Amino acid sequence: MVLKKPELEEHLLNNIFFDTCVYHQPGINLLLDVVPNKNILFASEMIGAVHDIDPRTGFYFDDTKRYIEAADISAEDKHQIYEGNARRVFPRLDARLKAKGL
Repeated sequence: MVLKKPELEEHLLNNIFFDTCVYHQPGINLLLDVVPNKNILFASEMIGAVHDIDPRTGFYFDDTKRYIEAADISAEDKHQIYEGNARRVFPRLDARLKAKGL
């Protein structure tokens, strides 16, 4: 029986978003390999919320921006993850920011 629905991945990825609150580079790289960039929103804990420092790197685990910066993606993809996707997903937020000239 044909349900006339889009492919599962296409259907789900129009409604599901992932954040970057992943505390190591291999996890971010996997996220970026598996999930389309249009479905990824930047997220982090408040700096200092996770009090542990990664002994391999010397950085706090919750410094998630550095993982995106180190990822092998374009500047445009980084912009979309940091800001563009959130503005698209939250249009009222985008409107308020635009009203403030941001």
